[in-house]
Amino acid sequence: MNLHAVDQSGEQDLLSRVAAGDEAAFTQLFHHYYPLLSTHIFRITRSAEDTEEIVQDVFFKIWMSRESLTGIAAFRPYLWVIARNRALNALQKMARERSNRAAYTQSFAETESPDHLPQLYSLIDEAIRQLPPQQQQVYRLGRQERLRQAEIAERMGLTVATVKKYMQLAVLSVSAYIRDKHLVSLPLVLLLCMRR
Repeated sequence: MNLHAVDQSGEQDLLSRVAAGDEAAFTQLFHHYYPLLSTHIFRITRSAEDTEEIVQDVFFKIWMSRESLTGIAAFRPYLWVIARNRALNALQKMARERSNRAAYTQSFAETESPDHLPQLYSLIDEAIRQLPPQQQQVYRLGRQERLRQAEIAERMGLTVATVKKYMQLAVLSVSAYIRDKHLVSLPLVLLLCMRR
């Protein structure tokens, strides 16, 4: 069934198949709406990376709540509302993160001399070298190469959940190491670790 050529009843049939767990129907739905949804979300986020992540998140949500699709009379508006809400949530989260980083940077500027930065960065490098090999690689790929967790998982042959766990353990270890060696506040340590 070509979704481009189907009428409303054909789309309802497709949604019913997805609701019943038909993966081929879901794939068809995904391929039809993916370009349209990507364009819609990109207009909101202005970020290709964020758009990709949000689109995947939207379709994941649709698949996980697929049983409810039989009650959707107009799928496209339904999809657009979910996507808009996800995009706005992502923008709010990014704004909060930027605000937090700005506050930490201001705090750093007020409490730390720039002369200490080389020493702190040296400590971070030292702490990274002390990590177990896989944690070290996850940390470097995430913090230094700026790869997303899914990309790290694919590159290293791990699950995303494992990558997330390794990253958490690595950040905690690096933060603890720096705090032990240098009297720096936890927010500042985390900021420096994110920069490194």
